[in-house]
Amino acid sequence: MDIGHFINGKVVKGTSGQQGDVMNPATGEVQYKVDLASAAEMNAAIEAAAAAQPAWGAKNPQVRGRVMMAMVGLLNRDMDKLAEALSREHGKTIPDARGDVQRGLEVVEYCIGAAELLKGEYTVGAGTGIDMYSMRQPLGVVGSIMPFNFPAMMPLWHIAPALACGNSVVLKPSERDPSVPMMLAELFVEAGLPEGVFQVVNGKNEAVDALLDNDIVQGISFVGSTPVAKYIYSRATANGKRAQCFGGAKNHMVIMPDADMDQAADAIVGAGFGAAGERCMAISVAVPVGEGTADRLLEKLVPRVEKLRVAPYTDGDDVDYGPVVSAEAKERILGLIQSGVDQGATLVVDNRDFKLQGYENGFFVGPHLFDNVTTDMDIYKTEIFGPVVCTVRAETYDDALKMVMDHEYGNGTAIFTRDGDTARDFTSRVNIGMVGVNVPVPVPLAYHTFGGWKKSMFGDLNQHGPDSFKFYSRTKTVTSRWPSGIKEGGEFHFKAIDD
Repeated sequence: MDIGHFINGKVVKGTSGQQGDVMNPATGEVQYKVDLASAAEMNAAIEAAAAAQPAWGAKNPQVRGRVMMAMVGLLNRDMDKLAEALSREHGKTIPDARGDVQRGLEVVEYCIGAAELLKGEYTVGAGTGIDMYSMRQPLGVVGSIMPFNFPAMMPLWHIAPALACGNSVVLKPSERDPSVPMMLAELFVEAGLPEGVFQVVNGKNEAVDALLDNDIVQGISFVGSTPVAKYIYSRATANGKRAQCFGGAKNHMVIMPDADMDQAADAIVGAGFGAAGERCMAISVAVPVGEGTADRLLEKLVPRVEKLRVAPYTDGDDVDYGPVVSAEAKERILGLIQSGVDQGATLVVDNRDFKLQGYENGFFVGPHLFDNVTTDMDIYKTEIFGPVVCTVRAETYDDALKMVMDHEYGNGTAIFTRDGDTARDFTSRVNIGMVGVNVPVPVPLAYHTFGGWKKSMFGDLNQHGPDSFKFYSRTKTVTSRWPSGIKEGGEFHFKAIDD
């Protein structure tokens, strides 16, 4: 079952002759092949999207909102089908896969209100006989380059507002799990989206660079690692495109002495090990304040981590997490774990020899918990993107706050405390884009915006919420004057200007 591209409302085979492997992460076996586009194929898809865009952009925003409304119904209808396809290629559990689809669906729901979100401004009588008004218009063709870890949620976060604003979209999803994006394209057509307005082109670097260099494309959105985000932002903006590029993360959770330790431990386990840690909002650093707090936290945390059930999604809904996405990812994670041991951290929960019977060739990584990690260690500085949590002990609250603020990434953070003054100070001062108070994964709901600071984000406008409508549209301001007196006949002398 080879996977091609979705062009002009239908699935088509690639013509480049290049293909990639779509793996089963649980077994380490190739499930099928995906066609990888050449630059010529990408450029052809862009040109087709450009041809389809004017008619779509000319539609009333309310009509575009109705397509979003229909899409919500279809996503609910096919939730289980999408989740199973997602789990099969990514490896995450079925409940986690349903959540992936659901959080994308919620952004589509938000975009039903396109007519309200695209209203402009009007000033009557800005001068004598002069009115001024602004309108929001689509960019045209936009490109979206999405990661493997959320193959439903991340594309929908970008596709839905871009389409609601009247753009056509060319999506380059991850070649590791391409089925769900292809299914989304079919659902959008079923929901009433005209053919050609949403294209899916599978590929790698050649396809990405073609998207970045094509003059037709007016905007680029990207989610992935920081080095690639920086590259894409630089190349896109150098080519005159609007760009929003979201990179890596190293999310800290500060645990104050007055925190509920059971609650904190449960939060770390869920936020740190869910989806095998392959989330940009995963809590990968626990920062207990004070030695006593650290000892009490570890006492609660260790048994919870040791009890985690790691298995393929087919083993049932009680599986805590599945494999990581690839053999390369597994090797990288284990290498970083070994570096932590070599650099002097205490590996409190050690699963370096983890093997799952019957799935010895799968990409499973057991849960790992470090203590006594210091800020100069590689496991602290680097985004591991795996089932590994590092405990860094802080002597005081100010030490903990400084640690969070000094890290180069600024995606998300959280504080667990019963003290309102501490929480208020933390949320006010910390230089991080998304902050949780007794909430370990502070992902905003669809009607707020999602985005980090520092090296976690390149650009000025965030994902979903009001920022997405600002990013995918641009403002045109009109100044109009209709001279008075014409209805009374011509004037043959100059009139004095009194105002």
